[in-house]
Amino acid sequence: MSKRVLIPIADGSEDLEAVTLIDVLRRADLDVTVASAEERRMLTCARGTRITADAMLLDVLAQDFDLIVLPGGMPGAQTLGELEPLAERVRQQAAGGREFAAICAAPAVALHAYGVLKGRRVTCYPGMSDRLSGSVFVDQPVVVDGNCITSQGPATALEFALTLVERLVGKTRRREVAADMLVAG
Repeated sequence: MSKRVLIPIADGSEDLEAVTLIDVLRRADLDVTVASAEERRMLTCARGTRITADAMLLDVLAQDFDLIVLPGGMPGAQTLGELEPLAERVRQQAAGGREFAAICAAPAVALHAYGVLKGRRVTCYPGMSDRLSGSVFVDQPVVVDGNCITSQGPATALEFALTLVERLVGKTRRREVAADMLVAG
């Protein structure tokens, strides 16, 4: 059975991050659900890219996921950060030892707000690192601390997505997906 991934998105989510996560995780044959945090399935990302979500977020939060990953972008990350049902679900994910992840603004404005980063080594968009009180900011493209994976921004989205593939289905599958996309290294 394929590993299940939830990617919540909102108007203003970062285009490159959202699309890269969806694409790479699906290339790895993971069962990806893109879920709208808005009141409609058609969303407009920060740079104007339109994405039609697979489901409404509130309709899928009770389901089990092996990974919940939040794209950055503003105001999308802020919308996700203020959504208490999502916050509660991510807190359950973290407490249950399941993978949770975020990139760019989302670690600082969503995961931090949820209270799941205390004492962890994390990264985010460098200009937002001052919002990570209670955790240790690491200036690296991708940081893994236990079941928490964070990344810095659009330029690190591919490495981040491949790291998530490795975490869920192993190094061999990561190498296969990377090779199919002509990713060096």
